[in-house]
This record gives sequence, structure tokens and C-alpha cells, in this order.
Amino acid sequence: MSELEDLQAQMEAAAAALDYEEARRLRDRISLLRGGAGARDAAAADTAGLVRQQPGAMGLGSSQQRMTPPKGWTPPPKPDLMTKGRSRKR
Repeated sequence: MSELEDLQAQMEAAAAALDYEEARRLRDRISLLRGGAGARDAAAADTAGLVRQQPGAMGLGSSQQRMTPPKGWTPPPKPDLMTKGRSRKR
């Protein structure tokens, strides 16, 4: 049995035993091995700080910052549709 298959079996056993933290650690280690990391590097890597990319933040424009208004900013009032386009002089 190869190391990846052994880790996969350990991950499935941990998930079946409801030890999700161990299963997560093994999943991240498997991902590092599949990505080309050495076995020693993958075992020593600290994957607790890894954040997976969110589905809405992928693809074109994902490098753009999300605009957040400054603290205390309120949007301007909406125009009154009953008076839009009418002059006050009659």
C-alpha cells in the first residue's frame, strides 16, 4: 500500500470515528503530497492556518478588493420619483 493510500485510509477511519480534526489534518497532508511536496515536508507542514478559497471569490476579478464604506458612512437619500424631471416653475 502506498503512502497516499495509507493516509487516505487513516483519514476515512478518523472521519468514521468522528475525529474531524485529525481527518482535516490528514486531508491537508494528502493535498500537499499530491501537490508535489516531499513526505517529510508534508508531515512537518503546519496546515492549521490554510484557508480554502470560497466559491464566490474564484475566477475573473478575484484579485480585486471588495469595497467597504468608511465607518459612519450612510448612503445618500433616494430621489423622489414624483418630482424627478419636473421643474418647479409653472
